[in-house]
Amino acid sequence: MKSRRYQVKKEVEQIIKQGHPWIFKSHLSSAAQVFQTGDCLALVNSTNEVLGYGLFERDSLIAIRVIKSGKTAPNAEWFKNKLKKILSKRENIKNYTEGYRALHGENDGVPGVVFDVYGKVGVLQTYTPSVDPLGRYLAQVLRKELHLETVVWKAPSRRKKEGVTRLLFGKEPKLQWIREGKLKVAVDVGEGQKSGTFLDLRGLRKFLSLQNLKGKRVLNLFSYTGTLGLAAEVAGASEIWNVDISKGALKFSEQYHSLNKKNFKYIPADVFSWVDSLAPHEKFDVIIVDPPSMASDAKQVPAALKAYARIYKRVLPHLKPHGMMIVCCCTSRIGRREFTDMAKKCLISVLPKMKSLSAEDDHPVGFAQGDYLKLLVFGK
Repeated sequence: MKSRRYQVKKEVEQIIKQGHPWIFKSHLSSAAQVFQTGDCLALVNSTNEVLGYGLFERDSLIAIRVIKSGKTAPNAEWFKNKLKKILSKRENIKNYTEGYRALHGENDGVPGVVFDVYGKVGVLQTYTPSVDPLGRYLAQVLRKELHLETVVWKAPSRRKKEGVTRLLFGKEPKLQWIREGKLKVAVDVGEGQKSGTFLDLRGLRKFLSLQNLKGKRVLNLFSYTGTLGLAAEVAGASEIWNVDISKGALKFSEQYHSLNKKNFKYIPADVFSWVDSLAPHEKFDVIIVDPPSMASDAKQVPAALKAYARIYKRVLPHLKPHGMMIVCCCTSRIGRREFTDMAKKCLISVLPKMKSLSAEDDHPVGFAQGDYLKLLVFGK
């Protein structure tokens, strides 16, 4: 990787030494104006010592994504060795499922690049233009390392306007089926959220599928394609209500994620409004609340926390005695402590026992802002 030298401020030197992957635009000097998006920068201090290397992004709050610390520049061999070390940490997951995250961006030390695997299909996502060339190179290496038959490049939601899914290798992928413990999960690589499905919810699906829910009623709010509802059905639940604003997601859920359609009720609705119309006599043994990300910047966090609290308080009266309530937060702007404190304040007086589900091996947490997914289980 050819690089250009850039002298960083003293505060940035500390950021790099602490291993944080992001350098914000506010930390840059005017000298950075000469660089273009995608430039690899050798980051040096006031004594001209190379501290590390990063990719520059001109039109972003995150101006430099650090890809390597130390004096030696990253090259092809370095990246290949890094990927092998990352993949070695996925071996246990592969015994449980064919669907896993092979590369988890910043948390694996490769900022802005995510690569998911569904059987013989790989899905690359790059979250910013500066890492596009690196992402395509790493996808090529992963294809060979994992013996994949198809690789697609899919724009994440924040970059949808830049393009749609592009085929990098092989044939256009059809609907994929992956084993996940007791479950069979359908994945629409071309149209589904994220790379095709929510791989980060595997731990919750595993937890649900191992519960004794025989004859239980389950309310699954923000159900999307219903994989959590399927996990509850596998655990014995006899009635599952899937509620989501997307009719397409509910149709997919009905078609692929039910063992017995008679066990399910599908409700297309804005959940935040729908909960206010739920009849008082409707009671459930398990309630799942898994809304989408609700704050793209720090200013929106207070309103998001209030929205969480409101829906918890509204559905709590619909939980049967000795029931279980599962609350999720995928908003990275909301810290683990503030989310947990808010949830406890709403639920702990009625549901005194709380369990936090840890991240799966393919979704490691490498830095504070990378701890985006919070899964809490409340009960008696």
